[in-house]
Amino acid sequence: MVPNQPPERALGSGVGARRASEGSEPEGEELPIEEQELDALAEEVQQMANKIRQYRATLPDQLKTALASLLSSQRPLVRGFDSSSSSHPGPSGKPAPDASTSALPTEEDQHTAEKVVLLKDKVARNASSMPVALKRMRDCMSKIDMLGSSSNGEIHPAFREKRTS
Repeated sequence: MVPNQPPERALGSGVGARRASEGSEPEGEELPIEEQELDALAEEVQQMANKIRQYRATLPDQLKTALASLLSSQRPLVRGFDSSSSSHPGPSGKPAPDASTSALPTEEDQHTAEKVVLLKDKVARNASSMPVALKRMRDCMSKIDMLGSSSNGEIHPAFREKRTS
């Protein structure tokens, strides 16, 4: 290899430089050595390509399982929660395990489960009423805009702030 040259040029230009400098000497000895080097490099490239192919095939699944286990370990455990927890899949796509089979629910656990059910119902009701609230808000905003444009920017004296000095 020729120093101070990029690897692409050094590999290809080494043979040409030797031919020019050596003149008519036979190159039979140099050629097999470079072919061996090229074969070794080609084998390394093939091994790297196989590793990359293997990583591309396995890495997404490994990341998915690692993330699922991390999320499930950080999730708080609610015992005695009866509302169809087995119908919703867990982070890994499998149904979530039923926590009530491992221990008998206590009165406090039942109370917590009832609170969770009430909270979910309240959130569902609030979410379902959101389109109505947005429509009312848009109507009010348009009415305010019409009032502002019709009065030419003048504010009625009843709504002006009284300043005391």
